Amino acid sequence: MRENRIRTIWAEGGKVLSGWVGLPTSLGAEIMANQDFDAVVVDTQHGMIGFQVAAEMLQAISTTAAVPLARAPWNDPSSIMKLLDAGAYGIVCPMVNNRAQCEAFVGACRYAPQGYRSFGPARGMLYGGEDYLEHANDTLVTLAMIETSEAVEKLDEITTVDGLDAVFIGPADLAISLGCAPSMEPTEKIVVDAIDAIRAAAEKNGVIAGVYCAAGAVAKRWFDRGFRFVAIGSDTRFLASGAEAEIKVARGG
Repeated sequence: MRENRIRTIWAEGGKVLSGWVGLPTSLGAEIMANQDFDAVVVDTQHGMIGFQVAAEMLQAISTTAAVPLARAPWNDPSSIMKLLDAGAYGIVCPMVNNRAQCEAFVGACRYAPQGYRSFGPARGMLYGGEDYLEHANDTLVTLAMIETSEAVEKLDEITTVDGLDAVFIGPADLAISLGCAPSMEPTEKIVVDAIDAIRAAAEKNGVIAGVYCAAGAVAKRWFDRGFRFVAIGSDTRFLASGAEAEIKVARGG
């Protein structure tokens, strides 16, 4: 089966820098995947992307060395399984709040006996290889999003679920759940403490800690603090900020 470079980087003690795409265009996904990211996440939760376009975007990412990942729209087995069948090499699952929800998520990503994923990897096998069934459980990666106060309270039960590879912090939703304004770089003590607790629980229980952020300088700070999966910005943010910067120059700002 095709190597999952995310697993290789982690096994070597390295850090994964991921791109993030939400615009429903395979060309946009291909452009992002050609920018030296280790992985690119196709966002079917908050991105403007339906399943058919998501499948085409995963194909476009697959023309590059970047690992194709997808964020599921919710912790829904049918959505998760379809994205894996379309060739996603890992799933980011939103709003995982307790052990039962994490077990349901991980189970949807694994074939029996480790899980209950149904077999039919129409494109997954094309991308992964003919021995996909034999190796998929050990190759695909699972990232559970920690973004609520309940999840913070139940970190140990979430991070000890068999088959979970990483926890991934959604800082905006986490801040809202803790009574603060949404922010990609929270500064409130209650949110900062929660983020530190998530990283510590992940490290203690042998899973990777990840986080989303909006800028390269912030990503570097997260890496320096021990996070080993950081998703930076998004296609929409880069498009808007790049246009804004050039317009300011053109107008003499």
